Amino acid sequence: MSAKNSPPPGIPGCESRASGGSADAWTHFSNIFRAGHQPLPPPWGELFAPLRAGAVDDLVVVAQVGQSLDGRIATESGHSHYINGPGSLTHLHRLRSLVDAVLIGVGTAIADDPQLTVRRVSGPQPARVIIDPRGRLSAQARAFIDAGAARYWIVAAGVRGSPAAGVETIDLPAVEGRIEPAAILAALAERGLRRFLIEGGAQTVSRFLAAGCLDRLHVMVAPTILGSGRPSFVLSPIARADQALRMPVRVHRIEDEMLYDCDLSAQRMRIGAAKKST
Repeated sequence: MSAKNSPPPGIPGCESRASGGSADAWTHFSNIFRAGHQPLPPPWGELFAPLRAGAVDDLVVVAQVGQSLDGRIATESGHSHYINGPGSLTHLHRLRSLVDAVLIGVGTAIADDPQLTVRRVSGPQPARVIIDPRGRLSAQARAFIDAGAARYWIVAAGVRGSPAAGVETIDLPAVEGRIEPAAILAALAERGLRRFLIEGGAQTVSRFLAAGCLDRLHVMVAPTILGSGRPSFVLSPIARADQALRMPVRVHRIEDEMLYDCDLSAQRMRIGAAKKST
């Protein structure tokens, strides 16, 4: 494991859209990132370069988790605000601005009612995807508000209807109420999407991790200890510590938090390629 600092001294970890030159710097960086041929400049080049192109196939899938030092994403009651600081939130918005689609599970959509839009940095709006096998989400959910990007509602085959005008329903086979992560990514790739951010919650991120459907995992660790609460990952138990998943990791400092950039490409299953428009 190699430790790196990003952003370097003099580069704030959190910038608003109104912060003048800093906002312009991110806009310049994201344009180069999407162009795909120039080397990526500092201070964000090393961190985001692995998201530029797939190491296994045409797709790139990254998940993001914000947690305490003791691996908690929320208290026992489910309260999660202020575990991570503003630098962590800005990093999340940077990720949103670089991907084609943001995916969350219906539990997170109901509990947090997130917008899933890019607001803290400049950049295009990603498509928003809700994984909702039983069709539970209300049409009033903020993730379904038209923000100029596609919206997808992924349900189990047989679930009828659309939760809101302009939302495309994708129905996929489900086993015991769950839809396979690879099937979700393949269906979205058929619609021309190739970079994905799995944003939450713990169950959804864990299912993509266990299925071998992640290229990268970003774990943002805040200098706080909750002592108890909801864990970052929900995976099948193992009998021995030497059976644990190990991976190459780079560490970046963002304000007073540490970002672990985990390389999962060695276990990533091959899914396919995004459909090109004709």
